[in-house]
Amino acid sequence: MSISNAMANALTGLNAVSRAADVVSSNVANAMTEGYGRRDIELSSHQVGKTGSGVAVDGVSRFYDPVTTGERRIADGDVALEDVRAEFYDTFTTAMGQPDEANSVAGRITGLETALIEAASRPDSEARLTTVFDAATELTSQIKTAADSIKDIRMDADKQIGKAVDFLQSSLQQVVDLNVAIQKQVSQGYDPNALMDQRQTLVDQISEIIPVKEIQKNNGMISLYTSGGAVLVDSKAATIEFTATPTISPDMTVENGALSGLTINGQLVSTDAEKGAIAGGKLAGLFEVRDTLAPDAQVQLDALARDLIERFETTNADPTLGIGAAGLFTDGGSALDPLTEEGLSGRISVNALVDPDQGGDLWKIRDGLGAISEGDQGDATILNSLADALQETRIASSGSLTSIERSALGFASDIYSLGKTNQLKAEADLTFATARQESLHSIELENGVDTDNEMQKLLVIEQAYGANAKVIQTIQALMDQLMGI
Repeated sequence: MSISNAMANALTGLNAVSRAADVVSSNVANAMTEGYGRRDIELSSHQVGKTGSGVAVDGVSRFYDPVTTGERRIADGDVALEDVRAEFYDTFTTAMGQPDEANSVAGRITGLETALIEAASRPDSEARLTTVFDAATELTSQIKTAADSIKDIRMDADKQIGKAVDFLQSSLQQVVDLNVAIQKQVSQGYDPNALMDQRQTLVDQISEIIPVKEIQKNNGMISLYTSGGAVLVDSKAATIEFTATPTISPDMTVENGALSGLTINGQLVSTDAEKGAIAGGKLAGLFEVRDTLAPDAQVQLDALARDLIERFETTNADPTLGIGAAGLFTDGGSALDPLTEEGLSGRISVNALVDPDQGGDLWKIRDGLGAISEGDQGDATILNSLADALQETRIASSGSLTSIERSALGFASDIYSLGKTNQLKAEADLTFATARQESLHSIELENGVDTDNEMQKLLVIEQAYGANAKVIQTIQALMDQLMGI
């Protein structure tokens, strides 16, 4: 080997170990960076003609486990979905209140029942009749508060859907832009790994909203598909559209055109959280809350309001009522119309005939709403009948809890129990999804940067650098001797 070849070999060695040191330092610096893919330098023997001529740096590879990352992204979406569900049920059950709490819906029913029993023991006491009126008013107010909570939940979900869609559209376009930039870097022989890190972080964020599958293409580009088969990124970003609705009432649905659905490239897609085009993830969860969970809760609350109104509209509860007359509870001041039950929980009110502020008389609670004049102040017959109406077990006229007979208190308690059961299930599913997510994330970290291993590499690099430098130093000494002859 000639001195010049030896010098060339040593210089390529120095170049290789310098690049290796750069890769190791980058790995160590980004050991805690989310989305960072561990780098490894790729080396090969450099050949010039038939003679070896040092080492060649072929490039820097980026470690990426598509299977584990893909599974972890699905887990990210599952966590986001179950979190949305659990949050909904928590909000709804909080609005209903625990049955043993005085200010819950069930607690207000108990309060009304107690007030009626106490008033029946002293029917001549105006104070006790006032207590009955106040208890009835508090009950309707609590039901309306729960109804308002459901309305707010739907409007908030709709608002969050709009924000999520805007983020998705922007992010998908950024993925396309990064695809183009990466393709350009690869074709020009530059290192595209930093851009790939950015793209991976972006895809991870997208997957929380809609779980996606990543397909590798030529020159480092990728395509993105949802689990339901919708194309989000190919040669260009899909167009995702949604129109937010500022105010939502109980009767508004996607089916009747009052609420916006989701379109991808102009086509309306299913938002079913389990098997729709965007199944899994936060976006599907928000649609489920707005279009399924909240409306179902509204149906149960409306059924409870109807049950209360019907209990007091019978002549068994108040024999003075005329045909079609409203009882103690009304639908916004009118008798119940079963055909307009939707949103009833937001309209239920105490009959103005017993409200002194609206020109009513408290004594009508004792003597009957149809009474023309005040009767015997010691007669507690109707007060007892009203208490019996609350305690009577009957099958609800609507809702999903129509299989068994219940008292008014039992009906309210079962609605809460159903919501709490669903909440516990959602929280259990969330715990499972979180554990799976953390497990997959741990596997990703195991395949990431190992700082101990990187330090070992650095020691080898240091030794290799010193050896190559020693070769150059020796060649320099040889050249000095030659020049001195």
